[in-house]
Amino acid sequence: MKTLLTERTDFSSAEGSIDGCTKNERSVASDWAPLQKLISGVRVKEIKNVPKENGFLTEIFRTDWALDEAQVNQVFQVVLSAGEVSAWHAHQFTTDRLFGSYGLLKIVLFDARTSSPTYRLINEFRIGLIRPSLIVVPAGVWHGIQNIAKESSCLINLVDRAYDYEDPDHWELPSDTKDIPYSFGNTTAV
Repeated sequence: MKTLLTERTDFSSAEGSIDGCTKNERSVASDWAPLQKLISGVRVKEIKNVPKENGFLTEIFRTDWALDEAQVNQVFQVVLSAGEVSAWHAHQFTTDRLFGSYGLLKIVLFDARTSSPTYRLINEFRIGLIRPSLIVVPAGVWHGIQNIAKESSCLINLVDRAYDYEDPDHWELPSDTKDIPYSFGNTTAV
């Protein structure tokens, strides 16, 4: 017979509690899969590094993962210095596929699409060398990236529409905009 544990709701000062402390909510399952509800259209594929005799191999993108039906028309890399933020960005037509290839990045998404069932939902991910993942970001979802490593971090973007130099499908807001209920704050690099 399996014994069910009941969640403790009390934490006394005799046990070390300090007034005002709060208990963390669950953020991952026992297999370490994130528990957050995803913004409509967002897809996440966690990728495992493959150890080799001379290092490791990491796949970045495969069409048979079937994360979306869009094609890849351009691939580019962004290098962020330690602690730097690149936010906020959105596209009217373009789908982004973000892959943290080196370092440690915080990716934050905000659904500003009033017609979306997840309107105003925020997703936050930490990806990079130790936990490589490909995140599909649909058009209309704002995204910001913060390097939370002590060294430069690299992000690869595999977009379905190549950058149009004459008419860019790239919209921006400042990282501290009041229109998106998220603050990158002054995060200390890990």
